[in-house]
Amino acid sequence: MVITVVGIIRAHNLFAVVMLGGVYSFLMATVMVILDAVDVSMTEAAVGAGMSTVLLLAVLHLTQTREAPLRHTPAIPLIVCLLTGGALVYGTLDLPPFGEANAPQNQHVAPYYIENAEHETGSPNIVTAVLASYRGYDTLGEVTVIFTAGIGVLILLASGLRPRRRKNVDSEQDPKDNAA
Repeated sequence: MVITVVGIIRAHNLFAVVMLGGVYSFLMATVMVILDAVDVSMTEAAVGAGMSTVLLLAVLHLTQTREAPLRHTPAIPLIVCLLTGGALVYGTLDLPPFGEANAPQNQHVAPYYIENAEHETGSPNIVTAVLASYRGYDTLGEVTVIFTAGIGVLILLASGLRPRRRKNVDSEQDPKDNAA
């Protein structure tokens, strides 16, 4: 993923940037599968690697494929990125190690789901019980976001690829001029 980010930063061809962005989203979806967040992984693959890449390719079709030269130094954006990254890393310092048995989610939430999921939801599959019942509104929200993004991409593609009518000023004469 780091190599992909470096490639995105160094590329000046916007087509390459869009393709590397799709690769990054696909790699991030793979990381989410490894972390057992399959619902997030599918959302990332569909929206990040799929729809966003198609939308950006459509935008490139309507614009230029080369990056415009910088008019200022990138010092302020670099400082903002470093501060944001530092705050995110600082926020993770108090998290328990991944998979630790004494982590709060493994002490309270997970045992409750394991013990009560089949009885309360009627589903023998704990993952289905969590996604469809305990987190049903969350799942509905994710599906709504994916659906809305898909409709938005389709609308943008349809409006961007439709031929535009240009008014020909010379051929359109004012009817008052013909009366003279």
